[in-house]
Amino acid sequence: MSVNDYVKFMTQEIVQYMDKPKDDRKKQRQQKKQERQPFAVRWFGVLPYALIMMKRRQKNK
Repeated sequence: MSVNDYVKFMTQEIVQYMDKPKDDRKKQRQQKKQERQPFAVRWFGVLPYALIMMKRRQKNK
């Protein structure tokens, strides 16, 4: 991809973003945050999540 193509693409993306109403942009940001995985899973994988789940099960027994 040449630099000119990249600049054209970025310009189009920015213009599309700015054309959206502010409320739609906020909704999109909130939806993206909700879909995000928990911090431990994102940074360290499934192992910490599995340990937390095991700890909760033992606590409930």
